[in-house]
Amino acid sequence: MALNYIWIAFFVIAFAVALVKLVCFGDTAVFPQIVASTFSTAKTAFEISLGLTGVLSLWMGLMKIGERGGLVGALAKMLTPIFNKIFPDIPKGHPVFGTMFMNISANMLGLDNAATPMGLKAMQELQELNPKKDIATNPMIMFLVLNTSGLTLIPMSVLLYRTQLGAAQPTDVFIPILLATTISTVAGLIATSIYQRINLFNRTMLLFLLAVVAFISLGTVGVAQLTRVQVELFSTTLANVLLFTIIVLFIISGVIKRINVYEAFVEGAKEGFTTAVRIIPYLVAILVAVGVFRASGGMDALIGAVAWCIELLGGNSDFVAALPTAIMKPLSGSGARGMMIDAMTTYGADSFVGRLACLFQGATDTTFYILAVYFGSVGIRKTRHALTCGLIADFAGILAAIAIAYIFFG
Repeated sequence: MALNYIWIAFFVIAFAVALVKLVCFGDTAVFPQIVASTFSTAKTAFEISLGLTGVLSLWMGLMKIGERGGLVGALAKMLTPIFNKIFPDIPKGHPVFGTMFMNISANMLGLDNAATPMGLKAMQELQELNPKKDIATNPMIMFLVLNTSGLTLIPMSVLLYRTQLGAAQPTDVFIPILLATTISTVAGLIATSIYQRINLFNRTMLLFLLAVVAFISLGTVGVAQLTRVQVELFSTTLANVLLFTIIVLFIISGVIKRINVYEAFVEGAKEGFTTAVRIIPYLVAILVAVGVFRASGGMDALIGAVAWCIELLGGNSDFVAALPTAIMKPLSGSGARGMMIDAMTTYGADSFVGRLACLFQGATDTTFYILAVYFGSVGIRKTRHALTCGLIADFAGILAAIAIAYIFFG
């Protein structure tokens, strides 16, 4: 329901802004730009879905091998003590725990192409446990919020763009991004737990959170000792070694269980193709709405209003120029990436605005995109508190990014 109202709001606001520009300023190009945007973004949505078809088929096929080979089940058993606290409504040892772990791990390592298929597979398995097929369950919402909070240990794409745009030290945003994205994830976890009345103050969860903090701290200290070239080499090598290791382990598990690995892969790949086709309407809906909002000038008006309010209150508005990235990130990953590149190009990769835009890009994920695609893939229409908790995580990540940017680069 929340997505419905927001989707309508995009079009209504876009129309209002465009009408003002036409009537008051004689901008006759605004409506043609909006109409052109509807066609171009619809085409982009289809191309994204088409591009996902091969990747979805690959990873759905591998996941099918992992299921029959017992590897996913083994992961589920390992994670039962932790996930039972976060997802109390899922039966202990259910295979979906393994799938969710694979998705979250891929997100943390910046393996976007691997993360989406695993996430969609997890949603399908969660839907099998759902008694009301059009209403999001508590586990679905918790899983979605953990995705939208965007916890990333290796922000590889951000580091590469900073390198290409001439940053003197591209990796100087690594630790700030890690801090911001961790705060975003913790905020999302706490908000969702409050809605779902989940008690996080237990021995298992506290030990787990302490272990995560220790791991991130050690990793941060270790990366800080490396040069830019070493960090980039380490990040790329680690991500790809882990990715291919997962593929090989899936296949080996199938061989050990003496299943027909090839047939299992093909069966899973067919599910991937079906899923890719199913999400096309949802992608078109969300991307066209975002495109219309941008083309009308609604985004520019929103940024201008924020800057005016900050200055009126006597606050420091240095961060406002980077806000387009923050506002676009929950709506569109590619749009936010474009805003980040534009900020670094306009103000400089090593400027405060350029660095802050990188923090915004790495702190959270594409909330609306993820909700539309993941829920759309299983036919969920009533999302309950998913969007609210996802946006809380986003807002926490944005505020954290601004504060951290002032501490590190202000």
